[in-house]
Amino acid sequence: MQNLKFTVVGLGSMGKRRVRNLLANGVSVNHIKGVDCKPERASEASDKYGIQTYAELSDEIIKFSDAFIISTPPDQHLLYAKEAAENNIHMFIEASVLSEGLEELAAQVREKKLIAFPSCTMRFFPGPKKVNETITSGKIGKVLAWQYQSGQYLPDWHPWESIKDFYVSNPLTGGCREIVPFEMVWLEPVFGKVVDVDARHAKLSDMPAEIDDIYMLQLRHESGTLGQLIVDVLGRTAIRYLRVTGSKGTLEWDDSTKKVRVFSTNDNAWHEENFGEGTVESNYINPEEPYIEEIGNFIDCIASGKEPLYTLENDVDILNILYKAEKADNENKRVKV
Repeated sequence: MQNLKFTVVGLGSMGKRRVRNLLANGVSVNHIKGVDCKPERASEASDKYGIQTYAELSDEIIKFSDAFIISTPPDQHLLYAKEAAENNIHMFIEASVLSEGLEELAAQVREKKLIAFPSCTMRFFPGPKKVNETITSGKIGKVLAWQYQSGQYLPDWHPWESIKDFYVSNPLTGGCREIVPFEMVWLEPVFGKVVDVDARHAKLSDMPAEIDDIYMLQLRHESGTLGQLIVDVLGRTAIRYLRVTGSKGTLEWDDSTKKVRVFSTNDNAWHEENFGEGTVESNYINPEEPYIEEIGNFIDCIASGKEPLYTLENDVDILNILYKAEKADNENKRVKV
C-alpha cells in the first residue's frame, strides 16, 4: 500500500479534499500528483499540499500512476475512467449523475481485474451508519415508512464562485439532480430495493441556471416499505433530516445536530446518540472523516484485490432510480424501476 502512486485528476474543492484524504491515509506526498487545466487550482494544490501538479495528463503521469482519483465535473468522468482502464490503472470516481458508458466500462474493468470504485460517501457518514445498524438490529421493528429531506442553497456550495462557473448549473449535471443518486446510494441499501417510483421535479427559484432545483420522489421498496425523498437546492439552511416509522418504534436522524434518536416501545423512551462535528476544513460543510475512510477503503481494495463496497454496476442501478423518477414526472404516472 505504501508504494501505490495516485494521480488526482481535477483539483477543485473535491480534488483538493481527495489529496488530503490520501495524505491522511499515509500516502507519501511524493506518491501523489495532481492534474488541472486551471493554473490557479493546480498552483493552490501544490502550495497547500506540496504535490507536483500539471495542466494535463501525459504519458509520464500515466506511467507513474497506479490509480486515478477522478474529481472532475461529472460529464468528464468517463473520459478519464476510460483512459485509466485502457492503461490498466485503478480508479476512484466521484459521485456522478450520468450512466452512459458505465456498463461498457464495468465490463472492461472486470476483464482486466481492475478496481473501479464509484464514490458512495454517504455510506461512511456516522448518521447513516447508525441508521442502518439500528434498523438491522430490529430495535424499531418492521420499517413501515420513511421521510427524508436533503438540501443546501446552491450558491452556498462554492461561495467563492458563481454557480454559472461550474457544473451545478448544467441541466445534465445540475446540483439538485446530482444529489438524488448521492442520497439513494445509502438509502436503498438501508430500506431495500426500489421497485417503483412516482415523482415531481421543477425549477421554482430565480437562480441564474436552467436547472431543476427541487425533486420529490415517492418510492416503494420490495418489502412494501414506502419512502418519500425531497432534495432541493433552495433552503437557506442546509438540511439532512430523516424520520423512520417502524412497527415498534421511531428513528430520527438530524445531521444539523449530529444526533440519532430512537424511540422504542420496549421501554417507551427516547435514546439519543451524538456523533460530534468531526473535522471540518475552512470553506467546507461536511467533515473530513467519512471521505478519509472512503479513500482508505479504496486503497484497501487495491491492496487486497477485494471488490469495492459499491461497484460500477451498482452505480448504474442507483442512477436508474433517478431516470425512472424523471420519467414518472414527465409521463405523469408511477413507473417500475
